[in-house]
Amino acid sequence: MTVYLTPEEVSARYRGEVTVGTLRNWRAMRIGPTFVKIGKAVLYSRDELDMWDKAHTVKCQAPRSNDNNHGHADEPRTGVGEKERDPAG
Repeated sequence: MTVYLTPEEVSARYRGEVTVGTLRNWRAMRIGPTFVKIGKAVLYSRDELDMWDKAHTVKCQAPRSNDNNHGHADEPRTGVGEKERDPAG
């Protein structure tokens, strides 16, 4: 059985970061999660919200290993135009 949420419940699902007003604007612009409108009632399918979440998931990757340590915080770097210092003096 499909479970439907009201705009208020959808806003709560996203901890208030997506407001009811934002959902209303998205509906008017036909962006955002899919919704069902029956008369004046606006409802969002929980399954559709789950799919929308997956479609908007940002995937991060682990940093690539770099043998020469470019940009590594533990390695000293010289600025542009600076000469490297000779450790011997």
